[in-house]
Amino acid sequence: MKRILLTGFDPFGGEQRNPSWEVVRRLDGLLIGDSHQIVSARLPCEFVNSLLILDAALRQHQPSIVICLGQAGGRADISLERIAINVDDARMPDNAGAQPVDVPVVEGGPAAYFSSLPIKAIAQELHLSGIPASISQTAGTFVCNHVFYGLMHKASELTSIQRAGFIHIPYLPEQAVAHPGAASMSLEMVKTGILKVLESVLKTDKDLRIAGGATH
Repeated sequence: MKRILLTGFDPFGGEQRNPSWEVVRRLDGLLIGDSHQIVSARLPCEFVNSLLILDAALRQHQPSIVICLGQAGGRADISLERIAINVDDARMPDNAGAQPVDVPVVEGGPAAYFSSLPIKAIAQELHLSGIPASISQTAGTFVCNHVFYGLMHKASELTSIQRAGFIHIPYLPEQAVAHPGAASMSLEMVKTGILKVLESVLKTDKDLRIAGGATH
């Protein structure tokens, strides 16, 4: 049985919950088709320890597909990240109090890595299912991008990882109450969306060639 590793984060920035972990933990152990099983891991919202925990999960489960999820408060849809950049530039401290500024994620590593998920096919699948989704051109420069870059760097070294990438999700409705005007998405819709993501990944060999860029 092949493994799909999903990761989510601890709460950060004063939040009591993180939707990424809330959805990931509910999918742990689920079978996708006849050949894949989901395993979940919880990452600390910390620059150093997040990649240590991720590396441990990769060694333990040896997954063929890895998707890391993170919270993007203020975004209105499931955001499929296209690119991870080799820089940490934190506007606030992480949960361990670290605040790196203009520091590479991997010293001497490439400037960037692209997701190996079929992000445009996934976006189309989500739209057909009535779930808001978009291609995002930036995962920021905080811990989410740090994990995304670290994952893709590791995936470039491990032939066992066939597909890997990062997805941002909005606040849960109960979080958005504390942020007037902020968008949100229900946990059930996010859960359904992530399952659609996995179905699309498993059935798509080559990504669609359709417009998904940005003008700014």
